[in-house]
Formats: sequence, C-alpha cells, structure tokens
Amino acid sequence: MQPRWLDNTTPPHIFTLVVIAAIGALAMNIFLPSLPGIARYYETDYRMAQLLVPVFLAATAFVQLIIGPLSDRYGRRPVLMFSLSVFIAATAAAAVMPTIEALLVCRVFQAFAAAGIVLSRAVVRDTVEHVDDAASRIGYVTMGMAMVPMVAPTIGGFLDELQGWQATFWFSAGFGLFGLILVYFDLGETNSAPATGMMEQVRSYPELFGSRRFWGYTLTSAFSSGTFFAFLGGGPFIATEFLHMTPSLYGIYFGLVALGYMLGNYLSGRFSRMVGTNRMMLSGCTIAVAGVGLSIVLFTVGYIHPVSLFVPAGIIGIGNGMTLPNATAGMVSIRPRLAGAASGLGGTLQLGGGALMAVLAAAVLTVESGPNPLLYVMILAAGLSVLSSAYVMLVDWQMRDA
Repeated sequence: MQPRWLDNTTPPHIFTLVVIAAIGALAMNIFLPSLPGIARYYETDYRMAQLLVPVFLAATAFVQLIIGPLSDRYGRRPVLMFSLSVFIAATAAAAVMPTIEALLVCRVFQAFAAAGIVLSRAVVRDTVEHVDDAASRIGYVTMGMAMVPMVAPTIGGFLDELQGWQATFWFSAGFGLFGLILVYFDLGETNSAPATGMMEQVRSYPELFGSRRFWGYTLTSAFSSGTFFAFLGGGPFIATEFLHMTPSLYGIYFGLVALGYMLGNYLSGRFSRMVGTNRMMLSGCTIAVAGVGLSIVLFTVGYIHPVSLFVPAGIIGIGNGMTLPNATAGMVSIRPRLAGAASGLGGTLQLGGGALMAVLAAAVLTVESGPNPLLYVMILAAGLSVLSSAYVMLVDWQMRDA
C-alpha cells in the first residue's frame, strides 16, 4: 500500500519517519552547548553535568531493548504514541527540576524518544522487500533526520544565551508534541503479522545472538557510534575549557558535524543499492578513522583552533552517515520477521557502547590534558568499527563459499 499524506490507514510519509526519528537526536544534541552552564547553575562540576549524556544513552539503550519486542507484539503505532507522550512529559519536567539529580532522572524518561528511531527503522523494514532497499530508505530517513542535530546545538546555544538552558528543554518538548500529532494523523500500522506474545520475542534474542552477521553489524554500529558519542561527551569540554568557545559558537561549529553526517546519509541513500551494504559500511568506517587521524595531526603540530576539532569531526560524520544506515539495515534484515526485536536489541548494544565511550571520554579529560585523550578514545572506537565491518564481509564470503 502506498503512503498517503495524513492518512493513518496507510504507511507513513517519509517526512513523518524523519520527524519521529529526529526527536531523540534533538534531545541528545540541543543542550550540549549548555553543559558548562548547567554545571554552574547547579553548582556542581562538569563531570556531573556531563552525566546527562551517558545517562540518556544508557537509558535509551534499555528502552530500545523493550520497544522493539513491544512493537512486534502490539504494533508500531500504539507503542510509538505512548513513548512520545512519556518523552514530552519528562522533557517539560526537566526544565523545572531543582537539582541536578532530579534532572538526571528526567533524562532517563526522555529516553522514550528512542521509540522514534527504533520504530522508524522497523516501519521501513515492514514496507520494503530487499536489504539494500532498506539501507537506501533508512539512509534517506537519517539524512533528513540529520538536519535536526545540524541545527539543534546552534538553536540550543542561542536559546541558552537568550533565555537560559531551560529553554532548550521547552523547545524539545514542543518538537516532541509536533511528532506525536504527526503520528496520530499520518502513521498507519505497518506490522501486519503481530507476534502472538512477548515470550516469542524474548525467545528471539538467542536466535539473534547466535547469528555472527548480527554481531558483526551490531558491533560495527556500536563502535562507529562510539566514535561520535565520545565526541559528544568530551567535545563541549574541549570547546569551552581549551578552545574558549561560547555556547552559540560551539553550536555553529557543530553544524559541520551534522552536515557531514547528512552528506554521508545521502551517499548511503544514493549508492547503497549500487555498491552494496557491506562495502558502503566498510568505506564509512575507514573515512571515520581518517577524520580522527587528521584531528590528531592538526593538534599535534600546534594548530589550536576550532577547525582542528570540528572539520575532522565533520569527516567522521560523513563516515558515520555511510556506516550506520547500512549496519542498521543489515542487523534488521538478519531475521525479517523479528525486525522490531532486532532493531531494539541492536540499538541497545549500539547505544550501550556509545554511553561507555562518552563516559570514558569525559573521564580522561582535564584542562591540562588538552584534546589528545579524547582523540585517542575516538580513534580506538573508529579502528574497532573497521575490524567489525571487515568481519561481516568475511562471514558473508564464508557463507557464499559454503
């Protein structure tokens, strides 16, 4: 059935998929320029405020673990509407919390935004036949979604300077409400064969865990994301304490990262059918390694400038934009009947790895250390993503040869 705009008896328009997938990205990125200011507001140190990043990622990882199976059992539409409602309430509450600990609790419930990205992937897989077609459409969805993190830190930086950091959470709540309205009017149910019970989905996890290809795609996604999340965890600190950037300037430069990611998504959408999922994925991982390497070289030779951090990060964005849609399409196509469970489980492992990298990045940074510890964590993650994608190609070659 072809999508019809604002007809909730048909599959959703691609614009709706972009919006719901972008809600979590907005919640992740819009407040990043405000992290140092949040630390000052609550009279705590930066490492405590920085926990707002890995706490959100860890909670998102857990939510994705249950969202996929729930949607396989009860349908994409009702699970998505419930999850977005929780996100909106938690985000509005975050703007008025009196303590950093209470704000961290709100971040946990904000993680229900993960339903947007998990179920947009599952909806795509519900409505296409071939893995390369899925990779292409996911690439276009994430290309559109990348517009949000491209502008979110810029918006967040200016909102912080004009109205305070709380304004970034009010903005996110409003965007979540817009997404919920779109889902209600445009997203028809695409899960045509619901699972008969949750136990069927629980039993599906060993089946997925037993697949070497699932592990290869998932680890590629986790390490590739870990490169980016390490940057999210440590980048604001380097920008503020080492490069002496204002929140709005950080937001402007962060646009290079999201622009690179959008370009990578476009390349994925344009060429995945032609080049193939695995080769596009490996190419993206290799580009990310080159991006981190460039940043290390620039800082090592003494070029202390935002360009040394953000231009290479934009190159990493290109690599991730090529890698993640293809790795995601691969993982949800291992067992098409378990697309929701695979998307949720794979996303959990991906973000769990990302949260660890974000915590590690913040832990190794001090004002005296400069950016190098962060860059070493990033190049470790990028290098491991290359090995994981090469492993997938090896497994595929062995299966064809068998």
